[in-house]
Amino acid sequence: MGFNIGILISGQGSNMLNIIEACQANKLISDVNLVVSNNPDAVGIKKAEKKGIKTATILQSNFLKKKDFEDAINFELKKEKINLVCLAGFMTILSEAFIKKWKNKIINIHPSLLPSFKGLNAQSQAFRYGVKYTGCSVHYVDKEIDSGKIIDQEVVKISEKDTIESITRKILMKEHILYINALKQLEEIYIDGQDKK
Repeated sequence: MGFNIGILISGQGSNMLNIIEACQANKLISDVNLVVSNNPDAVGIKKAEKKGIKTATILQSNFLKKKDFEDAINFELKKEKINLVCLAGFMTILSEAFIKKWKNKIINIHPSLLPSFKGLNAQSQAFRYGVKYTGCSVHYVDKEIDSGKIIDQEVVKISEKDTIESITRKILMKEHILYINALKQLEEIYIDGQDKK
């Protein structure tokens, strides 16, 4: 048995849907048990519900303190026995306290070859800088933004004909491949660890 995955989203949920479909098609041995959004208008929530996945929408604006907001997310994750959290376009920086609770159990996908082009608009940063290659990275989440240990990466070549839009599309296609490959690697490590217990 693999992971009980919880996915945090804020928008379209493209990578989220990709992970759900990989689990349901047995490309992964894990299950997505929960999708949480911090955006009431996130299209991804409807996509998850159509796939039969339990969802929760938790708005930071409903809480006086960020800690209370994160405690509410943590409660939902624990309730569904989540043991791996996947960020998939979750547009909120998690606190150090939350990350510590889930140490080495939160992963993220970022649209650049880290450590280059951290933070927002990585595709635009790469395009403006004029690099010939960019890509995407799956990494563990730590207290610094986009600085956790890299699990895997995929390279995207930038041609002279590319625009920011075309680069973004190319990277997203690679992200869908990369996230599943990274999860397969983590499943192998997890199963190996369970076998040794």
